[in-house]
Amino acid sequence: MSALKPVGAFSLLCVACLTIMVGCVIVPGLNSIAAGLGVTGSASWLVTLPALGVVIFGPLAGMLITRRGTRSALRIGLILYGALGVAGAWMPGPIFIYADRLLLGGATAMVMSSGIAMISEFYSGHARLKMMSKQGMAIELGGVIFLSIGGLLAQIGWRWPFALYLMAWVFLMMTELFVPRQHAAVAESNAVGGVAKNTLSKVTIVYFAALLAMIIFFTAIIGLPFRLHGFGFNEAQIGYLLSFVSLVAVGAASTLPRLTVRIGESTTLTLGFIGYGVAQFIFIVAPNSAAMIFAAFVLGIGFGLTVPLVNHMAVERSHPGNRGRVLAYLSMSIFLGQFLSSFLQYLPGGNRQTFAVAVALSVIGALTFGSKSLLKLRLRPRTL
Repeated sequence: MSALKPVGAFSLLCVACLTIMVGCVIVPGLNSIAAGLGVTGSASWLVTLPALGVVIFGPLAGMLITRRGTRSALRIGLILYGALGVAGAWMPGPIFIYADRLLLGGATAMVMSSGIAMISEFYSGHARLKMMSKQGMAIELGGVIFLSIGGLLAQIGWRWPFALYLMAWVFLMMTELFVPRQHAAVAESNAVGGVAKNTLSKVTIVYFAALLAMIIFFTAIIGLPFRLHGFGFNEAQIGYLLSFVSLVAVGAASTLPRLTVRIGESTTLTLGFIGYGVAQFIFIVAPNSAAMIFAAFVLGIGFGLTVPLVNHMAVERSHPGNRGRVLAYLSMSIFLGQFLSSFLQYLPGGNRQTFAVAVALSVIGALTFGSKSLLKLRLRPRTL
């Protein structure tokens, strides 16, 4: 494998930020943006449709990576991401607006899948996990940064936040300049293109973990503003608390390389789902704002211990010949979880009932991976 210099690694981490940026850049000014585009009655679709686009176009992204190669797919994805993103500010009507956001999700699928695949070409084993944990940290920090900048731009004018999508073209130039071509990986990919027919059985549990984690996490993100209003939080304070969740996730993700070596992947995922469950339970019963802040802290730990890890697990369970497709389906699982979480808000009983469902899903996740961890412990050979 070719060596990747720090500036090249930084470029790939910048690309990773685009996955969370796709929705968050317009969230601070969503009301004014929806009014400007004439879709006030369905403003939430501006945020959720890109996630649905990832689900719909994920298989095509996987095919593109397999046929054209990781670098070409990333290049195409970044070009489309910038073009479709900024074009959203100038669409003439709801149909064109929603179509643009849906196609933007397809570009996001290409960027996310090929970005992770490119990381896998330069790193392996424990070094790859360390890079994946940094990627998770970069995504969360990107959320904090782009939410803040998006809010500032929205104050200038409702179209200005869309300009942030053009950062994809900046990151494209960075990858072209600082990320070398990985010829060895391409050769290896062609050599093992038909290998690992049992890959699906290996990664299905990873897809399940990704889907479950994102449903639980975004259930909290969507429901928290309404719950926090009951404690007297204003919009700015809610934004600060959500940023706090992201910063905690960064810290938790930084522990992954050491933690998985000591306790294993299944146990780490179990801890992550326990964190999710504890946080969601506190959201239901919290008597004051201090309890809500503590729950937000635990929620961040849950995210940091799950999502970066499933990225690494998907790569480890794939082969160069099918890695693009495996990672495309992982992107679909992650964004499908984000999309499905919005439907939990329609459950009768309000936010408390929604949080209760998230607690149940957290228990399912903890039991699933806790049992796998116990099984591995029992099967481990004993030494005298």
